[in-house]
Amino acid sequence: MKIEIVVYNIESALKAQEGGADRIELCDNPGEGGTTPSYAIIESVRQHVSMDVFVMIRPRGGDFHYSSYEFYCMKRDIDQCQRLSVDGVVLGILNADGTLDKKRCKELIDRARPLKVTCHRAFDMTRDPLQALEDCIEVGFDRILTSGHQATAHLGADLIEQLIQYANGRIAIMPGSGVNENTVQALIKKTKATEIHFSATAFRESAMQYRNPAIASMGSDAGAEFKLRTVDPQRVRLIRQLAETAL
Repeated sequence: MKIEIVVYNIESALKAQEGGADRIELCDNPGEGGTTPSYAIIESVRQHVSMDVFVMIRPRGGDFHYSSYEFYCMKRDIDQCQRLSVDGVVLGILNADGTLDKKRCKELIDRARPLKVTCHRAFDMTRDPLQALEDCIEVGFDRILTSGHQATAHLGADLIEQLIQYANGRIAIMPGSGVNENTVQALIKKTKATEIHFSATAFRESAMQYRNPAIASMGSDAGAEFKLRTVDPQRVRLIRQLAETAL
């Protein structure tokens, strides 16, 4: 069982490694579903962890239909990731009609080699998942991260099972979203997935002693600036154990 942890800062990457993760997906902006982190963050994480580091290539939140300016940024971000010696990148581009943008995805995949390339949950926004599966295989993705076209992977387990059967080893299918201690065993038993993606999120209190009572999180989500996101290594170990006993 391969375990991938999504992380949004350096501390989380270190905690994921402490918990025994095989790989991390390094992102920024969890509130927008993940965007490309800064080059300094990528560099620091790469220098301080020995597991595989996959970097999100997503220039903004929102949809996955990008302008030519955004596409240029994605290409340059991939170039930087190669210079920083990461192991893989995570990306996806859609056409306005809900199909995979095969031309631009292939261009990015070819540019990224020899790095591994995962198609992220843009896949879950496609109009026809089985056609999108074949398109991902055609353009050269190594893996698809998917919740089975549902809000969470356990709700999309039927489709994930079908995707794994249809893929028949041609591409890895990795369930993600809502994978936790309560859902992982049923998900693995149903789908027979051999790799999973989850966050094992924990929060810790800020070390700040002075806190301006007139401002809460710069105007949104009261107090969030004093609640710091990290990863719980014990949760990583527990979820792996539960997943492996379900195989």
